[in-house]
Amino acid sequence: MSRPERVSFLRYVRLFRRDILSAQPAKLYRAWMAEFKTPFFRSYLINDPKLVREVLNARPEDFPKSDRVSEGLRPLLGNSVFVTNGAEWERQRRIIDPAFEGGRLRDTFPAMWDAGQAAVSRMEEGRVEVEQAASFAAADVIFRTLFSIPIEDKVAAEVFTKFRDYQRSQPILNLAAFVPLPGWVPRLFRASTRTSAGAIRRLIAGLTEARMAAIKAGRAPDDLATKIMTTPDPETGEVFSTDEMVDQVAIFFLAGHETSASALSWALYLLAMTPEWQDRVAAEATALDVGPDVGVMSKLRVSRDVFREALRLYPPVPMMVRETQCPEEFRGRTLKKGAMVVVSPWHLHRQERLWDNPDGFDPSRWETENGKTCTRDAYIPFSSGARVCPGAGFAMFEGPLLLSMLVRAFRFELIEGAVPVPQAHLTVRAKDGIWLKVTRRETD
Repeated sequence: MSRPERVSFLRYVRLFRRDILSAQPAKLYRAWMAEFKTPFFRSYLINDPKLVREVLNARPEDFPKSDRVSEGLRPLLGNSVFVTNGAEWERQRRIIDPAFEGGRLRDTFPAMWDAGQAAVSRMEEGRVEVEQAASFAAADVIFRTLFSIPIEDKVAAEVFTKFRDYQRSQPILNLAAFVPLPGWVPRLFRASTRTSAGAIRRLIAGLTEARMAAIKAGRAPDDLATKIMTTPDPETGEVFSTDEMVDQVAIFFLAGHETSASALSWALYLLAMTPEWQDRVAAEATALDVGPDVGVMSKLRVSRDVFREALRLYPPVPMMVRETQCPEEFRGRTLKKGAMVVVSPWHLHRQERLWDNPDGFDPSRWETENGKTCTRDAYIPFSSGARVCPGAGFAMFEGPLLLSMLVRAFRFELIEGAVPVPQAHLTVRAKDGIWLKVTRRETD
């Protein structure tokens, strides 16, 4: 991967808005910490596991999420658990977390399985843009597990289409990331961003209102939406209102569809680069013959390790931004109150001082001492600590399962000249998509 050694401030701002990844100079993959200066604020990228643990695990309340980043997502996410802090965030997590506990994951497995089979049935042969196919499959999983409807449902299909428009129109950072605007100044969003976000939220509101009515009538299916909407806060006894649930469904769709699609499509690309690993995944996938039994997941070890490696090399959320609540001392530098602290899985997962062969694709690394050490110290695709993604376990079921199903049925090969360039929009996607040659595997 080509990385510039130095980037000017003006070029950095332009690249940051268009593509945060291209803006990163090579030295950041070696540094333990780096300071970025602008006329308005200071930000500090921390690439030292000790500092990452301090921010995410030891003292998360002292480093809340920065409004500079979350402000750009509010047209879609409202006041969801992804953007809130403090007591409000704690209340939301108390209601949401039970839906993603281990037993509940087992209950959702048949829906995941059905979505995987549907993805195999839809996959075409020839020159295929697999990001689109992965997006469709991941969205199908979300709608089946959340609302018990397939992606072909009219409303689900419309949400998916509108979200695809939103994903490409929304830069990872809003102008507020660079200019500290007062609260009374209106935030600047592209017209297409506001239009797409509004359309998505109206569609989600319709699904949520219909589910609330079904719950009151005693005829709601026992899926994730019903579980979340009927779970009371153990401290107050209150449940989410319909309006609050719209915010939460928006982030479930973003986190559960967009991130999973990103990881799955990059995993397919990495397997196309390494036919020997692809054949190992296909051979292992014969375990799927048992049918939709959640116990099969323990047998998909190669697929799991491939998916983990895709998450390492192309973490769907490349950077997380926190803000200091008071002055801090990091590696001999004083961080003032209000400074931005950037925790970057993109950099930490490729930290040259920590990982063996940091830029290489090697699913076997997870069984090595270096891999096991880095898993503990330098691997955070789902964040870490109190704000770890509640759907992490869900994603580690969904990703390896869909990957196994697709590779068992099809062979994925590189296309000459079609080299995907990673860019960050809402998640790490390819600039012009990921194009692969797809052919059906011969079965014995």
